[in-house]
Amino acid sequence: MARKGNKKEADSAGDWMTTYADMITLMLCFFVILFNPDDITQQQLDAISTSMRQGGIGAMPGGFTISAGRAADLGNTIMSLPSMERGRIMGTALRRAISVFSPEIRSNKVRVTHDERGLVITLAGDAFFYPASATINIEATRDILLRLGTYLDSSELSGRKFRIEGHSDSVDVDPAGPWEDNWQLSAERSRAVLRYLTALGINENNFQISGFSSTAPVSSNDTEEGRANNRRVDIIILDPGHL
Repeated sequence: MARKGNKKEADSAGDWMTTYADMITLMLCFFVILFNPDDITQQQLDAISTSMRQGGIGAMPGGFTISAGRAADLGNTIMSLPSMERGRIMGTALRRAISVFSPEIRSNKVRVTHDERGLVITLAGDAFFYPASATINIEATRDILLRLGTYLDSSELSGRKFRIEGHSDSVDVDPAGPWEDNWQLSAERSRAVLRYLTALGINENNFQISGFSSTAPVSSNDTEEGRANNRRVDIIILDPGHL
């Protein structure tokens, strides 16, 4: 009977190891998620690999460690891949934009996002233009536009291309007004922003402009708040694949 008891104790003593290993694995996954790949260096990767091997995780059956393989022998390390380099640069540009426009982001005058086209800086139409007009409200927005120009002309964005996209809501323009339709209004608003930025000395050849009318809404046009969100100008720092 004593031997059976010892066997049961030995079996139960090993059970906690499975739970412990699961916990360590979950913790590893948690910290990997928190880890920012934009700032990773080869030295950091080596440190992670070493800690995993020496900490016992890498020694567990079926585990994986970070080590150089045949691709690295050919010079194709993770840090040398073009997509990783573009991601690092875009990540830095995104953080800088959020910092530069922090007060306006809080007041909903500016939004900073990222999609498949690149980094998108959105100017709220109602904050930057007079109603139903393509004339920029310079008195209210001069400081923001100056910061935008300085940001686009910074060394970290050297060689990048920009696209300015004008957007409107779905409400038809006033027939007695200066615009034939929302296509013309949205295009003229993007052109107005272009004129201001190039007047600051930014190379005009780095820009593209377009007007989308109400064809690319970001909110429902059924509410005033939604229509206000749709009246906007997007300045896009283009990813090389979307030139």
